[in-house]
This record gives sequence, structure tokens and C-alpha cells, in this order.
Amino acid sequence: MTDHLETKFIHSAGVDKKTGAVNVPIYLSSTFHQENFDKFGPFDYSRSGNPTRLALEETIAKLEGGTRGFAFASGMAAISSAFMLLSAGDHVLVSEDVYGGTYRFITEVLNKFGVEYTFVNMTDLGEMAEAIRPNTKVIYIETPSNPTMNITDIEIAAKLAKANDCLTFVDNTFMTPLYQNPLELGADIVLHSATKFLSGHSDIVAGLAVTKDEELGNRLAFIQNSFGAVLGAQDSYLLLQGIKTLGARLNQSSESAQAIANYLHNNPLVEEVYYPGFSFHPGHPIHVRQTKGFGAVLSFRLPSKEAAKIFKESLRIPVFAVSLGAVESILSYPATMSHAAMPKEEREKRGITDGLLRLSVGLEHMDDLLADIKQALHKVRQRTGEVNFIN
Repeated sequence: MTDHLETKFIHSAGVDKKTGAVNVPIYLSSTFHQENFDKFGPFDYSRSGNPTRLALEETIAKLEGGTRGFAFASGMAAISSAFMLLSAGDHVLVSEDVYGGTYRFITEVLNKFGVEYTFVNMTDLGEMAEAIRPNTKVIYIETPSNPTMNITDIEIAAKLAKANDCLTFVDNTFMTPLYQNPLELGADIVLHSATKFLSGHSDIVAGLAVTKDEELGNRLAFIQNSFGAVLGAQDSYLLLQGIKTLGARLNQSSESAQAIANYLHNNPLVEEVYYPGFSFHPGHPIHVRQTKGFGAVLSFRLPSKEAAKIFKESLRIPVFAVSLGAVESILSYPATMSHAAMPKEEREKRGITDGLLRLSVGLEHMDDLLADIKQALHKVRQRTGEVNFIN
């Protein structure tokens, strides 16, 4: 019998073989003594490998069903390193409403290396197919996308990529291995901002990558070692601890997110709610087929920037901050936070309006969160009504 993922999250790293410690030791060492003059041991310098980081990398590889895992200093370090598998003259297709940091890297950094790019609406497989060029080497997917929660069919996109000799990269930050396994659906590399749900406590910045096959893993290992943007031993330990509780955390947060999304959808002040758990969400059938849950992140659109500001200032529980996926609920304003690097006209094309807010639901009691949201919306209605009356 195969253990469920919730069990694997807790036991994948195992116990320390030397001492029986149930937690992986933290090896705070930059270098390692070599007993043999002619043959080095498995570790020589912590940029190239560290025992604590290796335990984390092996754990995420097991959880994602890949051959090799890699721990980076941030999610963007993982994403950037994966893109360094490309060469000058190559072309990449990217989800249109991709995370702002990824958009910035592609448009302002990757292009300097002679790599071409096209942003496409990946909910439209026809548009994706038409955008593939002879020099296209990677199809880069975010699903659900950030922040408008669009859904891409990973399996079909991966088949399209293979038919055109392309690799498929999938950012799996929102779903985690608990709900979505892109490698099983045909992807070649799965990426995480492990700062978010995998860590879950707003205490570290980290990125993870997992490759499907050994050869691709060797290529990415060379890039990781060359660039050196590796995760330190202390943060690797903390991330392993966070992964152990992922199942309990994400399941509870997702349950609360569904209830909050339903309430917001039925509130007349809210213009639109983006959440794949709705049966009427355009990507819902695909999402249900390729995942095991709907996640703890949702976005919703208020009528204006003024309304969004009043809502934020009226809330009592969620923190107003960059990031997501933590034990505390986090409200974000994509226009000036996650997608600040994207020009206004590009944001608005993607539905990232001045009234859009993103909520990552934490572990607070669902009733408390709902009550807080209700009173904040009531204040928005009161204050915007007074303004409209005066004008």
C-alpha cells in the first residue's frame, strides 16, 4: 500500500541514520575535510552540496515524483536557473498572466541573452499551438495563474510541447505536491516558490525545482553550482519542518478559502471572484481533472482603487503584505505588489485592475475571517456611498 502524501510529507526525509534524530541535522559548514588525497567524499563545499540541503532536495524529488530536486535561495532563483537551460536564439512561450517577477526576468533579463519570448493565453490551446515557432524550446506554465487563477491543461500542453521538441516548465507554487503533480502530467521541470505554502510560516525565502529525468537534472545541477544561488542549511532545515505540516495546513486553509470565495461571490459589492473551486469557473473541469484540491488563494475585484484601500484599512485579521501561503492570512494588492514590475497597460490586459485584491487564506478560524471580511465590506459600502452621494 502506498502512503498518502500527508504521510510522505512527514516521513520522506527519514531519521538521521547516525543518531536516530527525528529531525535532519543542520550542517552549518562551508567546507568538508577530505580523508583521501585522490578521491573526494560526497561533500566538499556547500555551494556544490550540503547534507541538510540534500535531505530537502531528496524530499521534494520524492514528493513531486521526479529524479532530482534542487533547493535555491528564492523562487526566482529557481525559475531563473531553469531558464538558463536556454541558449541565445531560443524562444519560450509563457503564460500570459504570469507572476510579475517572472515577467520582469523574461522581459528585462532573459532577453539580454538573446532569448525570445511570447506571452500567450494558455487557456486557449489553439493560441498556444499557433504561437510555437521552430526555435521554441520551452513552454512555461502557471496554473492556477497569479492572480486571476486561470487554468492551463498541463497534460495537453506537455503533449504539444513534446510534439514540437520543447520542454515544459510548471510553476506549482499555489497547488504544491499535495494537490497537483505536474511531472505525472508530462511536465519536465516543476518549480516552487517554497517561501509560500511549502514553508508556510513567513520565516524563510526559498525556491525548489524538480526534474523529471536524470539528464535534465544533471544540466540544471551544473547551472545551480555555477550560479551558486543555493539555499543555506538553516533555511533548508526550516523548510523541511514546514513541509511536514503542509497537508494539515493547506487542507484547512483551502476549506476556509472555499467558504470565503462563496461569500464574496454573493456579495453585490464584489464585481468578480477568481477561484477554481467554483463549478462555473471557466477552467474548473480541467482543474478538477489534474488536481486534488482548489487551494487557499483567491482574488476578487472591487469597483475601484478607493474601495480596495478602504477594505484593506478596515480589516482586522489578515496582514497586508507581499507573499502568500502562510499560517496567517495575507491580503495583497497585485497592482503594486506581486505585479508591480508589469506595466499598467499589461496588467489591465490580464485583468489585474486597480480594484483587484488577492487573499491567501491562513489558519485563523473560518468564522472569524468571514466576520472580518463582512464588516470590512460593510465599511466600503458606507464610505463609498457617502462619496458618491457628495459627488
